[in-house]
This record gives sequence, structure tokens and C-alpha cells, in this order.
Amino acid sequence: MPFAAQRIGLTGGIGSGKSTVARLLVGRGATLVDADAIARQVTAPGGAAINEIARQFGSAALTASGAMDRDRMRLLAFNDPAVRRQLEAIIHPLVSQESSRQYSQAAQAGSSCIVFDIPLLVESGRWRQQLDRVLVVDCSEATQIARVMARELGRSGWTREVVEKIIDGQASRAQRLGAADICIYNDGLSLEALGLQVAQLASRFGL
Repeated sequence: MPFAAQRIGLTGGIGSGKSTVARLLVGRGATLVDADAIARQVTAPGGAAINEIARQFGSAALTASGAMDRDRMRLLAFNDPAVRRQLEAIIHPLVSQESSRQYSQAAQAGSSCIVFDIPLLVESGRWRQQLDRVLVVDCSEATQIARVMARELGRSGWTREVVEKIIDGQASRAQRLGAADICIYNDGLSLEALGLQVAQLASRFGL
């Protein structure tokens, strides 16, 4: 990558508060490249991944509007590692390509700090060499489950068992912490306290 903007990789398990930290960093002047938002974009109706998903998984993988059926495919992927690898092989290269484009655009516009919000940063194995530092948002598994269950209350398919499967399918806390240059332990913190920690980090990132 030819530009000199600082590249921060942000990751954490589901329910860790990673998206809140990303939002707080943006509020401090960082530019956000959101891998999950890009994944939703390429799997939306008419998205770059849709034709290949339909070809490999059939029309049942799509909703009536033509988007990928995220809940259905999430369940399939976490129940069958082969399906997960197949799906990732379609989506991940598209996410990487668009992430690089957004990074270059932000760097050319003069952004000094670009945050890559990457849920599967540790799992992918390919992001680390593209980043200057990795920031991990950590919390206990019990807190993860409680937050996700509260957030997804009433949503079809989101049982405790599904949440536990998603956690099991992600890198372990130890693996994420082993990859971290910086860690925020976001368990029992108020939003204000979390904001103070992010403010301190922002100054280290030149924001």
C-alpha cells in the first residue's frame, strides 16, 4: 500500500463492543473501513457475490429480495466447516479488494489514521501483515452471550445455542489476545469509561 496513513486493525469476538469502539474512534477523527459492512454490501441484492452464491448454493441461499439470506447461511456455515470455507472463498476476496480501495481513497484524502474493523482478523491469517497495530476489544464469554442475546432478542434463529456456536467458530480469547498490540478489556465498563479509554488511544494514534 503506497500511502503513509497509520493502519489500525480492530477486532474482537461477537458482543465484545468492537463496533462501539470503532464508532468512538471515528468520532475522534479516524476513518473507518468496516469489513462486515462491505460483506453486507457484496451480499445485498445485486451485490458482487450474489451470482456466485446462487450458483454454488442455489436459490434457497437468497431472500425474496435477492440478498443472501444471512441467518440461513450463518447457520449452515457454523454447522458445516466446508460450507463456511466455500462461502468465505466467495466473499473474502471481494471484501479485501473493496477494503484496499477504501484505504487508498482515505489515504489520498489525507486521513492520518485508518481503522480496519475486521471481525475475523485473527482467523483469516492474511490481515496482520497489512496493518501497523492490532487493537483487540476483549470481554468474558458470559458477557458476550448476554450482550448478543439482549441485542438479538426476538430475532428468528438467535438462540443461546446459536450464539455459543458462533463464539466457538471464532478465534479464542487467547488467540485474539496473542495477536494484540493493544487491548481494551470491555467488561463492566460504562460507555463513558470506555470512551475515556478510547480517547487515550486516539491520542496515541495521532487523532
